Amino acid sequence: MAIQTNAYSPWLPAAYDAFFAKLGQGLNSYIETRSRRAEIAALEAKSDEELAKMGISRDRIVHYVFRDMVWV
Repeated sequence: MAIQTNAYSPWLPAAYDAFFAKLGQGLNSYIETRSRRAEIAALEAKSDEELAKMGISRDRIVHYVFRDMVWV
């Protein structure tokens, strides 16, 4: 005769859920901190003349903002 149980620790799935929830919150905070949306919006609000004085064309704003991350 074999004895079979389906017993498991009910706290384990909850612990995994809590861990991954905290990890996700941390990643969201990091991503929001690294966001450059405000800088892009500020540059898009400038006139073409102001951008030209800075040496930026309107179609290169995103490239300018992320110039330290991507070399193109």
